[in-house]
Amino acid sequence: MRKVAVLGAGSWGTALALQLARNNINVDLWGHLPDDIKRMKLDGENKAFLPDYKFPDILKPKADLKQCLDSADEVLVVVPSHAFASVISAIKPLLPEQASLCWATKGLDPVNNELLSEVCERILGKRPIAVISGPTFAKEVASGLPTAIVVASNDSEHAERLVTYLHGDTFRPYTSDDLVGVQVGGAAKNIMAIAAGISDGLGFGANSRAALITRGLVEISRLGTALGGQHETFMGLAGLGDLVLTCTDNQSRNRRFGLALASGMSVDEARQSIGQEVEGITTAREIYIKAKHLDIEMPITEQTYKVIFEGLPPAASVKALMSRQTRSEN
Repeated sequence: MRKVAVLGAGSWGTALALQLARNNINVDLWGHLPDDIKRMKLDGENKAFLPDYKFPDILKPKADLKQCLDSADEVLVVVPSHAFASVISAIKPLLPEQASLCWATKGLDPVNNELLSEVCERILGKRPIAVISGPTFAKEVASGLPTAIVVASNDSEHAERLVTYLHGDTFRPYTSDDLVGVQVGGAAKNIMAIAAGISDGLGFGANSRAALITRGLVEISRLGTALGGQHETFMGLAGLGDLVLTCTDNQSRNRRFGLALASGMSVDEARQSIGQEVEGITTAREIYIKAKHLDIEMPITEQTYKVIFEGLPPAASVKALMSRQTRSEN
């Protein structure tokens, strides 16, 4: 029987672990806080981040990273983007020879402004890697509700193997060779979700939300193609699909963060009100820096960055967007 080591015991890591276990794959689920893992073992579920979803016997929480990785055929990293590089460094000497590597983290490295694939190559060298992305909420995956995702890899056999691990009656993975585009789509959509939350929180209505999503997709596509991604990727699940989901549903932490900012909360207050990682906060800074470096126009990203990091009032950010010089849509 195959074994997958899932590193990251938040809601999304736990949901993916449950999906793998449903497919009769042995799963070791690692978290960096031993007390949390101890509670999961006692409770038989992740009450902190994904309550009421019982672990099958083949899903085992582990606090020891080496033990978790032992005999793994696949390592799936699902930690926040700011912890990604440190986790990859930690597993480097522990990776079993037969293990391949993938991740479901959506973000960029905040230290070196790198895509996560670049982090992997810098630390581990060239090797088959893959990213899992798409329009997903952890609770719906854990509940077995119909879901479609994308598995992008620089190695087609690796992608197909991951598809067999994940595919189920209500979970459909598609493959892609656009490692860059899928990463950019998954990261940048979180910025747009914050902007959508601000817009809705200020009461600007459905017209504004539709315009923001549409123009947000243009920004994401501009950046993604400039970095080497394929335009078609941004019209698919990892682009438009994920963008629409996270901008329109309050299960999205990033959208709720934007709503909190619009209500008058400070950035710190809004972050604390969510109680979990809000990837779009640091991603707004990283994408803003990348866009400036590449001289790519990303006005929604720029205004969201200014609200979070420069204290621009949310209403002023919308005014700045609407007062921009008129131009062709394309």
